[in-house]
Amino acid sequence: MFFEGAEKKVTLSINNPQISLRQDFDDAFWQQVVAHCQAHIISKIENSQCTAYLLSESSLFVWDQQCVIVTCGETSLIKAIEFLTAKISVHYISQLIFQRKNEYLSHAQPSNFFDDIKTLQQTFNGVALRFGALDSHHNYLYHLQNSNNQSVVQPSIELLAYQISAHASAILCQADLSPNTVRAFLQLEQLIPGFQLDDHVFSPYGYSLNAIKDHHYFTIHITPQENSSYVSVETNINLLVLTPLLLSILEPASFDLIAFNQPEFEALTQHYIPKNYLSKELVQSDLSSGEQVNFANYVRPTSTTTKPLIIDMA
Repeated sequence: MFFEGAEKKVTLSINNPQISLRQDFDDAFWQQVVAHCQAHIISKIENSQCTAYLLSESSLFVWDQQCVIVTCGETSLIKAIEFLTAKISVHYISQLIFQRKNEYLSHAQPSNFFDDIKTLQQTFNGVALRFGALDSHHNYLYHLQNSNNQSVVQPSIELLAYQISAHASAILCQADLSPNTVRAFLQLEQLIPGFQLDDHVFSPYGYSLNAIKDHHYFTIHITPQENSSYVSVETNINLLVLTPLLLSILEPASFDLIAFNQPEFEALTQHYIPKNYLSKELVQSDLSSGEQVNFANYVRPTSTTTKPLIIDMA
C-alpha cells in the first residue's frame, strides 16, 4: 500500500492588529478552509496563544497573526489558500510562503508546484525558488516580495526523514497500534516535556501528532510503510538539539532539514548531526522579504548489497 507522505505547506502572516486569526475565525471557518483541499478536521487542542487542528491529512496551526497549514496525500492545498486569502483580504497579508517537497509519485498529484504558483501569481507578486538538486531531494518555495526587508515569519525547522529502519517501520505498522505505543517509541516525554498532545493512529497505517506549549508548536507525521517510509517533524523550538535522539529512533537512510530564520543553523548542524551521516547538499538564501532559509540534505552511506523491489504487475 502506498501513501504520499511528502507535504505541501503554507505559512500565512497578516499585519492587522484589529484582526485575530485565532479569535475572529471559528472552527467552522477553518473546517471550510481545509475542506477546499479535500481534508477535514479530526480534533483540536488550544491554549491562550495557539490553536492546533489535527487533520485527516496533516495539521493546521493558528496564532493571532499567523497560520500554518500542512497537508499530505493527494490534497490540493492551493485551493485552500485561494479560499483563505479571499476571506481574509490580500490587503492584510504581509507574507505568504508556499512550499512543496519532492514527492515519491509526483505524477499522481492533482497539480504540481508550477501549476500552483501560476494560480498564486494571479493574486500576488512573488518569487519562486528551488532548494536542492532536481534529481535528488529538493524543496520548492514561493514567497511574496517585501520591500522593508523585515521578516514576518517566526523561526521554525523541519526535519524530513526518508527510509526509516526496518525495525522502526515494523513497530509503526503493527496491528492494533495505539497512540501510547507510538508516544513511547518516539520518546515524546523526553523530546517535548510539558507540551499538550493530540495524536491519531490511522488505519491501516499512519500517525499524526500535534503538540503545543504557549506559542510553541511541534508536529509529527509518519508514513511508516517500509518501501515508501517518510517521517516529517516540524516545530518552532530548537529541533537541532533533538535531532540526535530522533535519528537514533528512526534511523533513516537520508533526511532533509529546512530552517527559517535560524542564524546559527550551520554551527548547530555541525555540532548536532551525527557523524555517520554525510552532508550531500547545503543551500542558503536570504529572501528579499527578509526571511533566511537554509536547506540541507544528509545521507547515510551503505556498503550492503540489497535486492530490487519486485513490482506487482496486477
